[in-house]
Amino acid sequence: MSKLTLGHRISDAVARVVGSWRFVIIQSTILVLWLLWNSFTTRQVTFDPYPYILLNLVLSFQAAYTAPLIMMSQNRQAEIDRKVLFGDFEIDQKSHQLISEIHTRVHKIERLNNGKDDNEEV
Repeated sequence: MSKLTLGHRISDAVARVVGSWRFVIIQSTILVLWLLWNSFTTRQVTFDPYPYILLNLVLSFQAAYTAPLIMMSQNRQAEIDRKVLFGDFEIDQKSHQLISEIHTRVHKIERLNNGKDDNEEV
């Protein structure tokens, strides 16, 4: 396998973090706290009043950067999977060929043994 580039390592790390339950729970907690804080505090301490434009911007920014990184990681993993499957296919083809050869040889041996058995009975 080839050495991973910095981009590969970053995209794999992002996909690993964003695709975890820990991330989902932490992000959900932050979103709930954000909404509660900005919904039920006074106007002086609210930093993103309804309709939560800053929250929308933050989530859009996060999606804009994480989606391509996740796709890069998935594409790289798909390429690795394709190579593994191709190797498995080649092994299967070779096994099929060897089994066919063994099958043919066994039939030849059976025919030879059947021929000898016929001669012995005469």
